[in-house]
Amino acid sequence: MRFLSMVRVQEGTAQKPSEKLMADMGKLIDEMTAKGVLLDTAGLHPSSEGVRLRNDHGRYSRTDGPFTEAKEVVGGYAIFKADSMEEALELTRRFLAVHGEEWNIECEVRQLADM
Repeated sequence: MRFLSMVRVQEGTAQKPSEKLMADMGKLIDEMTAKGVLLDTAGLHPSSEGVRLRNDHGRYSRTDGPFTEAKEVVGGYAIFKADSMEEALELTRRFLAVHGEEWNIECEVRQLADM
């Protein structure tokens, strides 16, 4: 099964990753990729660089970022291959743990539907 772990941050208050965090994250990514449990991961640019498209019954609208009404935004993601939700949660916990105690982030984990 595949699971999407969405990293949620409070935009504007999230700090930039330190060199140590980037090095530790790189090691974790390499380890998980080698084991075949991490399929993809990336951080996202700020919402100020994003665009929302909406289809309202065939009428399309565009909203340029930043999206000030949102308290939290998706700041990154990881796609895991796991046998269960519990395994996906443990993999996500390891991602969160790399950030240490100075970060305040959360992840929402959901199973991807097979098409």
